[in-house]
Amino acid sequence: MSKRSLDPRLFGGLDLLTAVVETGSFVAAGERFGLGQSGTSRAIARLEQQVGVRLFDRNARAVTLTDEGRRFHERVAPLVAELADAVEGAAATSSRVRGRLRINVDMFFARYVLASRLERFLARYPELTVELITRDHSSHLDLIASGFDVAVRFDQPAAAGLVARRVLDTRILTCASPAYLAHHGRPRDPRDLAGDHECILFVDPRTGLPYDWDFIHGRKQIRRVAVHGRLIVNDVATALGACLAGHGIAQLMELGTEELRASGALVELFPRWRDELFPLYAFHPSRRLPPAKVRAFLDFIVESTQELSA
Repeated sequence: MSKRSLDPRLFGGLDLLTAVVETGSFVAAGERFGLGQSGTSRAIARLEQQVGVRLFDRNARAVTLTDEGRRFHERVAPLVAELADAVEGAAATSSRVRGRLRINVDMFFARYVLASRLERFLARYPELTVELITRDHSSHLDLIASGFDVAVRFDQPAAAGLVARRVLDTRILTCASPAYLAHHGRPRDPRDLAGDHECILFVDPRTGLPYDWDFIHGRKQIRRVAVHGRLIVNDVATALGACLAGHGIAQLMELGTEELRASGALVELFPRWRDELFPLYAFHPSRRLPPAKVRAFLDFIVESTQELSA
């Protein structure tokens, strides 16, 4: 942008830009600022004129960022957020957890770990509103363009420009239901899975192929077994449900299956053989000081996972 006098309404337009990206709607974005659709459209038009590019493609059903708009938003969103933090800090409210927190969360973690604990988090911060969006596994993670403050994912996707915090490692267990074992017999060794056993396979999002089944005994002995199965999934909850229903043997996370194993609904087949450790990461945009609401949520995630491992 050339060095020219800036319209003082530019900074308000940047806030409105972020609101449109987050809501996908001029109407919903305008409601945050007490503007109607026409007022929002005029404000965005002024911003587009100021920066010299068209920021949004508009049609009757959707409002989406243009390529130029996406690049512009990726650059200014962290700056606008930092400016907001600076203003809060000047007013001595930087430690106050409030506002709207948008979280992108792994579906399994949301359902089996977070859902039963979120009430405690919301009660702790009565001025905070949480929007929790679940996503399937993906190798791509773009928090800024998607309007998220923080994400929680198993494994580590490509996350350029994000701070990644490793929260925990959970073991992978090979499990089956009592009904499956009663019908097919219990394998005594991982090599037995290469026979007639039906295995539930899970897609690796980075390759599009099912994960290999590796078994670790002690520190050095690693055994890869060529399993087979007719059901291939990309969702942990679906794999768990199919395993509980007796369809086949599945490799499941230790995290979130504690009660099912304790009750006998799931049987761990090879307790002396352990598969890999699977990491859980929390991501947030790369900034020197995340907002108070993000720091509070990261602390809550650590607290929740420590309870599970206690």
